This record gives sequence, structure tokens and C-alpha cells, in this order.
Amino acid sequence: MSANKETFGKTVGFVFAVCLVCALLVSFAAVQLKPLQTANKLLDQQTKILEAAGLLEKTDGTSASIKATYKQFVEARMIDLDSGEFIEGNPDLFDERRNSRDKAKSEKPENDLAGINRRSHDAVIYLVRDGAGNVETVVFPMVGSGLWDLMYAYVGVEADLNTIRNVIYTAEMKETPGLGAEVLNPTWIALWPGKKIFDDENQVRVELVKGGVKAGNPYEAYQVDGLSGATLTANGVTRTFQFWFGQEGYEPFIAKYRNGGLN
Repeated sequence: MSANKETFGKTVGFVFAVCLVCALLVSFAAVQLKPLQTANKLLDQQTKILEAAGLLEKTDGTSASIKATYKQFVEARMIDLDSGEFIEGNPDLFDERRNSRDKAKSEKPENDLAGINRRSHDAVIYLVRDGAGNVETVVFPMVGSGLWDLMYAYVGVEADLNTIRNVIYTAEMKETPGLGAEVLNPTWIALWPGKKIFDDENQVRVELVKGGVKAGNPYEAYQVDGLSGATLTANGVTRTFQFWFGQEGYEPFIAKYRNGGLN
């Protein structure tokens, strides 16, 4: 009996030791990989911003070229969403998701069209300048509910703050491949350039249309073909635009700087 107890004790001790070593190895790997993960996340963000601004073609696709192009042409600025004013702050340290979970740094929207639950008081936008230093594109991040989860995107808007240059969604989503995930399809992305966000009364008019845009209809300039078989995702995209370019999103900023105020 004593021998059995001794054997059992050794077994438990061995298992515990193995678990401890494995835990230490995992922790060590996580710490060592953290800088690499952070760098990759930043590079992906810069790539999406350049793509939304129509500048990715200026790079050769390498990380060095993407970083250099971003540094040359893009300026990240923080804004207060309620006033539309530029504010002091470090855009590199801003985390929209973290802020949205902090009740001191966020609020519940009065009309939560985007289905985000809480909206950060502040936001980071990206001013993209030409070779002469003039702002030619502003890239606005936006987030809203799709069918299964939140979807994140960057919307590149020309200096008139109305004409869309590109709409680029990130790959971190749970939408169904071949349906809602078609927001990542280059063919659908190609439908956006030149579309307008606001009508003549400055109302958000942009929308996805089920069954496709009918040529010659009076709202054609604001419409993009919907996602076939993914009505709920398409509705989510439309509502996300309505929220983020409305009064509780970027509209105060756009109203302030619409008439050439960025240069």
C-alpha cells in the first residue's frame, strides 16, 4: 500500500511539474511574441488606411514600403466626436475598443443604428496629403454590427468630405463566407469609388440596395449593390454609415471642415 501511495505521489508530482513547465513556456512565448503581434497589427492597419486612401498602389507591397508611404502621406489626428474639434492626444495610444468598454470614456448612443452599444467620446481620423501638403483624402474608421458580430472598416473620403474614394473592411469578422464576407471581395469594393454620402440637404443618403442599383434612378449616386443572400449584413453596412456619418458620429467634424477648412 505504501509503495502504491509513493507511486501515485510521484505521478501527481510529475504531472504538476510538466504543467508548470508548459505554462512557463507558453507565458514566455506570449511575452516574446507580443512586440511582433503589435507590429503586425499596426502594419495591417496602415495597409488598410493606404488602401482606403487609394495610396496602396504607391507601394511595392513590402512592409518597408508601406510604412514609408504611410509616414510620408498620412497624419493621424484625434477629434472629439461631439464637437467635431481636433483635440490633443497620442493617436498611437488610442484604442476605440478599450474606450468603448470604459464608461468614463464612452457613452450610449441615443440612436444606436450601428448596434455598437457604446461609442467612445473621441476618435482618430487620418488626413492624407498630396505631394504639396494639401489634404486630398480623409480616412474615417467605423464599426457596426453585421449578422454575427461587429465589423470594422475604413472609409476614404475625398477632400469635399462627401465623395467616397474607397471602403475597406478588415478581415476580423465572423460574417459567412460567400455571403456577408463578400464585403472583402474586390469586385464589391470596386463599386464604391465616386459614390456620395450626403444629399443636397446634407442628409446621409448612402445605402446598399437589395437586388442591385437601377441605372438612372434619382438616388443612383448614393447607392451600392447589396450583398446577394446577405440582407442582414447589407442592412448593417447601411446603418453603420448612417450612424457614423450622422450627428452622433463624424457629422459635427464634417460640417466644421466641409468647406476647405482642412488646408
